[in-house]
Amino acid sequence: MQILQDKKILLGISGGIAAYKTPELVRRLKDHGANVRVVMTDGAKAFITPLTLQAVSGNHVSDSLLDTQAELAMGHIELAKWADLIIIAPATADIIARITAGMANDLLSTLCLATDAPIAIAPAMNQQMWHAKATQTNINTLQSWGHHIWGPGAGEQACGDIGLGRMLEVADLVTLTSDFFADKYLQNQHWVITAGPTREAIDPVRYISNHSSGKMGYAIAHAALRAGAKVTLISGPVDIQAPIGCELIKVTSAEQMHQQALSYAAQATTFVACAAVADYRVADIASEKIKKDSDAIQIALVKNPDIVADVAQLPEKPFIVGFAAETQNVEHYARGKLMRKNLDLIAANDVAKAGQGFNSNDNALTVFSAIDKIEIPLANKNIIAKQLVSLINQHYLLKQSKK
Repeated sequence: MQILQDKKILLGISGGIAAYKTPELVRRLKDHGANVRVVMTDGAKAFITPLTLQAVSGNHVSDSLLDTQAELAMGHIELAKWADLIIIAPATADIIARITAGMANDLLSTLCLATDAPIAIAPAMNQQMWHAKATQTNINTLQSWGHHIWGPGAGEQACGDIGLGRMLEVADLVTLTSDFFADKYLQNQHWVITAGPTREAIDPVRYISNHSSGKMGYAIAHAALRAGAKVTLISGPVDIQAPIGCELIKVTSAEQMHQQALSYAAQATTFVACAAVADYRVADIASEKIKKDSDAIQIALVKNPDIVADVAQLPEKPFIVGFAAETQNVEHYARGKLMRKNLDLIAANDVAKAGQGFNSNDNALTVFSAIDKIEIPLANKNIIAKQLVSLINQHYLLKQSKK
């Protein structure tokens, strides 16, 4: 059964150019099984017609607080009680300000005041308007009330400016809606996850690194967020977007990742060391670009700190999951790392196999505890991550029950 099956979603559309995307948003929500009703402001109708939204939603579109026929049955109260979730997309600076002020001078703002349903706001405005003190104050106020702020995204805007302020893409909004209704079995847990490669400088233009794309770690972060955890993602340099809602800490080197990991893991319930951390760094980084003056050069390397082992030495250590990317004797090396570094679980994969591991969208894992061995067969990394997060939580709860 789909997560959004029979969920009642009230989509509020205010007067921004991003309103042109809302028919597609309605269609995609309905594809996931949701029942969608639409409320439009007068400004929204300058960009998209009620008839269009009625055709794609299959429901009457409400656009007036003073509709005499609707108000015979107190239509605005009925709508406010009907919704499982209210999404305002696009949410202009104006509607955000009016909701924050508690105004009720049109149907949409009245619904927000009259409902006890959760409200998600997808901001859409010029980048300068987004950064304005008034808007940021309003956003902070809405967040303190428990409203969900979805976005904004960054990029080129209709006015030609570039920056934060774009409404999130339809696919992102559908994902966030599904995540909202997903089982929050990790509620009150804080997961710290490392992801991606590290880069160890040789000189100002060269570095030592590896083939990690960060996809597995980012997929785990998304799965943990979806399950209700607070997520801190400590990431090396990657070319993928962090999941919306996580705290992203960007680092470059292993030493930087080590420092951040120890700082955040001390307050975490679960630490997942998915990053492919360079084992060695250059002992003496050249201050200038090294020239090709000879046929060979020698570079002295020194060991990097062992992040996961040092987290395991914390006085109040979290539940710790390591990763072992191997090319041979996978189980032997994984079990050795599990015991040697005092880990709770380790997820091992054979990166020598084609079509899984580094730079692939798919993976297969074998998860070891001190006594168990669990196979997670080859699948898309998002599917693997969902299974792994559930498995980690089962072992975490088992350990908690024994304390």
